[in-house]
Amino acid sequence: MKFGLFTSIGGITWSALQSLWQRIEATGWDAACVADHFMPNVPDPVQETLECWTALAGLALTTKRMRIGTLVTGNTYRHPALVAKMAANVDIMSGGRLICGMGAGWQKNEHVAYGIPFYTVGERLDRLEEACQVLRALWTDHKATFQGHFYQLQEAPLYPKTVQQPHPELLIGGGGEKRTLRIAATYADHWNCWAGPETMKRKVQVLKEHCAAVGRDPATITRSANMPLLFSDKPDEAEQLIASVNRRYGWPQAYVRDLLLAGSPAQIQDKLGRLRDVGIDQVFIPTFLPPWKQEALDRLITEVAPACR
Repeated sequence: MKFGLFTSIGGITWSALQSLWQRIEATGWDAACVADHFMPNVPDPVQETLECWTALAGLALTTKRMRIGTLVTGNTYRHPALVAKMAANVDIMSGGRLICGMGAGWQKNEHVAYGIPFYTVGERLDRLEEACQVLRALWTDHKATFQGHFYQLQEAPLYPKTVQQPHPELLIGGGGEKRTLRIAATYADHWNCWAGPETMKRKVQVLKEHCAAVGRDPATITRSANMPLLFSDKPDEAEQLIASVNRRYGWPQAYVRDLLLAGSPAQIQDKLGRLRDVGIDQVFIPTFLPPWKQEALDRLITEVAPACR
């Protein structure tokens, strides 16, 4: 199993973000990704928030070894041809370490604030599916032509090409079993979801079924989970975090309890083992649930990770 950090770029300075990524690379983490938002999803959304792709370009030069990426780029925010070009640049700047994470987009308040159309869930997924085709065509074709309902390309070049061949690692984020997992089965190199071992057991099976339907070997898709981390020997602290996540996202408590990496190092190792048993290759630790502590990140990579790798 590999270990990655999922970094919010709201409420953190550029220098602090650089220092954090340098520290986790030095201590042996495998990957780090940034979120893609313009403002937080709270009633008063005034907070310093870095921009995803320009920050990632700087982080490509800040780091040297670990894979870096987006978790995930909101497809509604930028034309996929622009994303393809930015991703190619960052892949080159990083020496071929990019994970290009894509999602349908979900945070309504920033769409409203910035005048970005907020389509229905189905329309956003339709656009995401076309965007995957646009990205892959631009990365791989000499000149890309694509005639979709939402996006069109006419002999469009994209040079220089990426370091990773045939294209950068394309990650699809989301847990929707009918559409999102089908898009992942068709186009993704990597699929990511907020879920623990019990939920992942079912979703991995659904992913395999979609792969069978499109003639894809499911073993060719990396699978990762986002899981909040809490080292604590006090059950009430875990329950408080479960309640907090429940209030913030509206997820059922049983789902959050399965999702949470909480307890002693041995308890966390046990849950990671169960996650690996159902077919998950990598775990990402979000820095915003609960607010990150460097001590916890260091403990995970030194006390827990060696037994899981």
